Amino acid sequence: MTSDTTSSPAHALQALLDATWARDMAADPLLATYVGETAHNAAWPDLSPAARAARQAADRDALAALQAIPREGLPEQEALTHALFERELQGRIQLQDFFHEAYAITAREGPQSLNELAELMPLDSPADLRVWLQRLRGLPAYLAQFQALLTEAVSRGHTQPRFLMERVLTPLDAQLVDEPAASPFFSAFRALPDAWPDTPALREEALALIREQIVPAYRRFRAFFVDLYLSACRESHGIWDTPQGEAYYANRIAHHTSTALSAEDIHQIGLAEVARIQGEMQAVMASLDFGGSLQDFFEWLRTDPRFYAPDADSLFAAYVLACKRIDPELPKLFGTLPRTPYGVRPIPDTSAPNTTAAYYSGPSEDGRRAGYYYVNLYRPEMRPLYEVEVLTTHEAVPGHHLQIALAQEQGTLPKFRRFAAYNGYLEGWALYAERLGYELGLYRDPFSHFGQLTYDMWRAVRLVVDTGIHAMRWTREEAIAYFRAHAAKTEVDIVNEIDRYIGWPAQALSYKIGQLHMLALRSRAEQTLGDRFDLRAFHDAVLAGGAVPLDMLERRIDAWIGSVAVARPG
Repeated sequence: MTSDTTSSPAHALQALLDATWARDMAADPLLATYVGETAHNAAWPDLSPAARAARQAADRDALAALQAIPREGLPEQEALTHALFERELQGRIQLQDFFHEAYAITAREGPQSLNELAELMPLDSPADLRVWLQRLRGLPAYLAQFQALLTEAVSRGHTQPRFLMERVLTPLDAQLVDEPAASPFFSAFRALPDAWPDTPALREEALALIREQIVPAYRRFRAFFVDLYLSACRESHGIWDTPQGEAYYANRIAHHTSTALSAEDIHQIGLAEVARIQGEMQAVMASLDFGGSLQDFFEWLRTDPRFYAPDADSLFAAYVLACKRIDPELPKLFGTLPRTPYGVRPIPDTSAPNTTAAYYSGPSEDGRRAGYYYVNLYRPEMRPLYEVEVLTTHEAVPGHHLQIALAQEQGTLPKFRRFAAYNGYLEGWALYAERLGYELGLYRDPFSHFGQLTYDMWRAVRLVVDTGIHAMRWTREEAIAYFRAHAAKTEVDIVNEIDRYIGWPAQALSYKIGQLHMLALRSRAEQTLGDRFDLRAFHDAVLAGGAVPLDMLERRIDAWIGSVAVARPG
């Protein structure tokens, strides 16, 4: 790939961005479905070694082409785009030193839950359903490729921990139905309108496909998974115990936090945050005249039925009510709000037992899918109501939905910036948004206040246990014990969280590192600007231009502070 030297640098840059985006969408049809690039909705990724090598070569060519385009003389936004794209490509190329694809399967994501892809696809017409059927016809070949990928992972020593992969068996077994109508893949067809003339034929085709191709393919994959992969998985828990594991973890820290912090740096930041938040927790406990230790208070919160919904429907209603309570308060803190709506959905049954309390799924570019706040209704007796408000601020508004939808709506930006996933920014913003709950009128109840502190502590604990597991060789049991001792999270959440950190090294570090950075930027702006500081304008400045690495966010806010400081009233 070479740059077009006959065009202007800005045109050459745009052409390269467009070509790389199109290549990325074709290479990862699952990502294309997520962002709403529907042309690839019938395809699966190519996991073969040849395809991986071709993608790596294309990234190297793209970086060479980019570096041939002079950044000097580009307009300000294009120069920033050039810098961001260079960092993106350099990150991809650095990752080529590691067999990153080997860890594509975790307890919560992988072949065991591919039916959940239907949640992201448009399924509003017979034509949409035929696209889904076409994709399903390619599923056996994709499972075979995933099997080959995991076989390569075994041969090269890049496996997940065995205990973690044992959790995959239950959702895998849910795919091995005797009656095709009971398959998770049939759900989309079960919900078809009976009034459609195509409905009977679509259902029959789906049933035949599930019976004759999908279930047999899953039986083959499960047999391989148990007989070859699971038996070869490592007994240890940290990524340090894999080839180049320590270097890979350092790479992942830099990627997820967009900082130069070391594992030891982050561990110490975590310990300091745990101590600070623990003091705030004790103050709330004292205000309630609780006659016991902080651990006694945790245990009371974990076990007293008053803090839990009686059933899944009641828990779901509490989440919806929290959203409706927050929505009308947002203009107090933001000058610009997204146009794209969001909804609330239960996490699908196939992954709910192995995943976290909630997550967010962004809207599609084509406008056919809203953003969705997915909430976990599995075992409602283990999901405290005092956490509902704080969880909603993180996953819905003013957290992920507000930030991600706003970024996607900035149509003048290239697509890779509108859909950028710099975790230090994305997760840092969402954790910062939890603090905004006080300014939105939330956390008035002392238990809800304690819920916010629990969530802040949860992210501080992450800094300690993630680095503990992957750099300091803690065991899973040590990490669980530390988590249990310092946060009032319930046992099911604690175990799922620790297993998430084990399977996804360093991602959990991005939340607290990003939040602390944003809080420091806000403090700097308040102190510098004094009575000229406008919180709504500050938030708009943070969110304008989409997600960026934390050092670039700092430059953005410093520039904003400077522009406000020199402005004259009137």
